[in-house]
Amino acid sequence: MITVDVTTDTLRPALAEAEQALSDLTPLLQDIGELMVERTKGNFKTGTAPDGTAWAPRSQATLDAYAARGDTPKGGPLVGVTRALSTTIAYEVAPGHVDWGSNMIYAAVMQFGAAQGQFGTTSRGASIPWGDIPARPFVGIGPEGESAILKTIEDYLQDLIDD
Repeated sequence: MITVDVTTDTLRPALAEAEQALSDLTPLLQDIGELMVERTKGNFKTGTAPDGTAWAPRSQATLDAYAARGDTPKGGPLVGVTRALSTTIAYEVAPGHVDWGSNMIYAAVMQFGAAQGQFGTTSRGASIPWGDIPARPFVGIGPEGESAILKTIEDYLQDLIDD
């Protein structure tokens, strides 16, 4: 906690404005949310995790399943025919933090991976999932994301100073 006792009429309004601007970080968190949504969408374009490592390629079984259905994926791993996962990235600001990701039911499995049968079996006895799914992290903060967030914070603070 910092306490500043100001006795000049010139500084008092400026400090009060700074205190107000920093007490509600919603605009800054919205900026960070928008930034990270765009960076996350970029991960789908490059087929890489936030730290820049490449995602595992699709398995031959997955490629065969696409072929059997007559489907053609629209991009690399995690970008299927509908592109649902890559197009449902959004953010939400709450007091003091911002969350981003996808509301697709299978998003966590794509992020963290899953072992064959990890979720049990179907009524016919088939494993859920039917094969191992490698982790393909698409949400997170890598070194470049961290730098981008720091720049966003600096810009926000500079805008407060300039106003």
